[in-house]
Amino acid sequence: MDEQIMVERRGLRVRAGRLVGVVATLVATAVAVGLSQGWGRTNQAPAASSVAAPSVAASAAAVPSAPVVLNGTDDAFIQLLIPMNEGALALIDQLDTRPADASLRALLGQVRKTHQAELRDLRGLLAAGNVPELNIHEGHQMPGMVTEASLAELRAASDAEVSFRAADLIRAHLAQTVVLCRGEQTAGGSPELKALAGRIQQARAAELNTLDNRPGAPTAAPGG
Repeated sequence: MDEQIMVERRGLRVRAGRLVGVVATLVATAVAVGLSQGWGRTNQAPAASSVAAPSVAASAAAVPSAPVVLNGTDDAFIQLLIPMNEGALALIDQLDTRPADASLRALLGQVRKTHQAELRDLRGLLAAGNVPELNIHEGHQMPGMVTEASLAELRAASDAEVSFRAADLIRAHLAQTVVLCRGEQTAGGSPELKALAGRIQQARAAELNTLDNRPGAPTAAPGG
């Protein structure tokens, strides 16, 4: 029995190592796609008065009722996006106990709903693909990832700085997710996941537009 457990653990470590390599390929592909399509295109916002809050339905997808086939890129995309969403949700939860401007708080309320829906859909696709969830990025400093260190810095920030610092963190998260969604749609294999990635990309673009065009959005940190 002990030998079987050791073999299973060794297999999980090997698979995690392979996933880290595929994540690097996914990010590189996403960067190449972003460069070819023009960085910031999804971030070019209309006038603030015409920006609508993102809809939860824009990112939510029905959990597949039939098995799906996930390739290495699909697997890596899901295993990366899950902790990214969880980090963003931890940031939003932390902001519940701190003062923040009303427009930012309203946006983050919408982001919380979309991210929670996306986590259900991503985990549903893993289950439909018969793939276990692995936290292969624990302790890693990935682009756009809200880490324990960044949350600690936010806790230590003064009340006057909270909104700016939180907006900066969530902006990096949203922008990096757009990049990763482009890479999944280019190199992914699952039609179901590629469609979800397209919806997530659209939701992130709307969230970015709302973030940067909300009334009274600061352009610099207090005292900066």
